[in-house]
Amino acid sequence: MTLRRSSGQGARRTAAGAANHALPFDRTSPPEGVVAYIDGGARGNPGPAGFGVRLERPDGGLIEEFAQSIGVATNNVAEYSGLIAALEWASRHDCRQLLVRSDSLLLVQQMIGNFKVKNAGLQPLHARARLLAQQIGEVAYEHVGRAKNAHADRLANAAMDGAAKV
Repeated sequence: MTLRRSSGQGARRTAAGAANHALPFDRTSPPEGVVAYIDGGARGNPGPAGFGVRLERPDGGLIEEFAQSIGVATNNVAEYSGLIAALEWASRHDCRQLLVRSDSLLLVQQMIGNFKVKNAGLQPLHARARLLAQQIGEVAYEHVGRAKNAHADRLANAAMDGAAKV
């Protein structure tokens, strides 16, 4: 299940893999300096998993938020899935500056190159994220506490609830 909402619109639910329809914000110029709050999780690790992404203007105004169930996966796979979804969104919307905020210290440290990616299951996800970030241009990563990531956490929990029902 995918949940999607943008400023000025109510939540929409679409089946995973369903055709995405162009929304009004798809046709506008992207704001400079988009901030992406991301979170992923799994109940059971591995277990029913999902991620949430909230995209904001630098002033905190909502651009879009979405969540997706990803089936059974680990917490770290869910975290990377959320990152990749945010980077893909930025690429689709010709965003050239993105600040990614995550409460996953591991993901942030791996993306900035301070930690090696030793887990074979995470290596292709890390490589995909690095490639997308290079294509975007300027991508920065910031570790934030859970309190500052509450919206993405709420979305990730909704996605995990959806994964548990499948």
